[in-house]
Amino acid sequence: MSDWHGERPPSRPVRVEGGLTLRSKRGDIARTWWSRRFIEVLESFGMGGRLARGRTYARSGQVMSLSLSTSLVVALVAGSRPEPYRARVGVRKFSDDDWRRIEHALADRAVFAAKLLAGEMPPEIEDVFAELGLALFPETLREMSMDCTCPDWEVPCKHLAATCYLLAESFDTDPFEILAWRGRSREDLLDRLRELRDPIPADESREDSVPRLEDQLDTFWLRPKTPAVPEPEEPVARRPDAILDQLDPLTVLGRSVTDDLRPLYRRIAES
Repeated sequence: MSDWHGERPPSRPVRVEGGLTLRSKRGDIARTWWSRRFIEVLESFGMGGRLARGRTYARSGQVMSLSLSTSLVVALVAGSRPEPYRARVGVRKFSDDDWRRIEHALADRAVFAAKLLAGEMPPEIEDVFAELGLALFPETLREMSMDCTCPDWEVPCKHLAATCYLLAESFDTDPFEILAWRGRSREDLLDRLRELRDPIPADESREDSVPRLEDQLDTFWLRPKTPAVPEPEEPVARRPDAILDQLDPLTVLGRSVTDDLRPLYRRIAES
């Protein structure tokens, strides 16, 4: 006689050897503020009870693999069937224009650039995103997408919930995964911050044009030769009236007398 009154009894998950397990065996999972923030965001969407169902899966090693790429996390989670389920958690990535604004805002504040370069996530970074009209963490469920190949119709199912817990713990280990999830890898972001904060490099062509001291030892203590004064195209002595060309026009009673003075200057020079 059956004691489950016609309902299908709960199935046991297939045991996994070498699966991914959470470090924490009991209590809170997230250790850093940004990882806790991610869990709080998920719970604010009304997922608290459903997330708890995946905690046992995450702690017992049912998640076989977890990979994160731009805007998408994919996990293989062992369930009650021989074939593992594929769980996917997606988030909207920021556009290239958004990232350019983010990078300039972070580079303008030395403390943010320094902490990120040191592998830390400053708590005030959320304010930087907010000032740009952006949010580091999803603010609504519409910004996220979740799906799983299991037959459970609820979202998140226990496989997706286990994926979210392991994702939160991976954020503990590497905060840059949050930024990579939003569309910018660690290498690209750090390279861009260094580029924006480094001083403009000196003009190498100008440096090459300056002679080196070791190449000038033979002539360093010699007085440089004074360059000869070039001869004028037309000697001044031949044109004594040339001074008139350097002056403004001379007028008397509205009449220019410059041309009348030229013969006088020439006669003076000949006398």
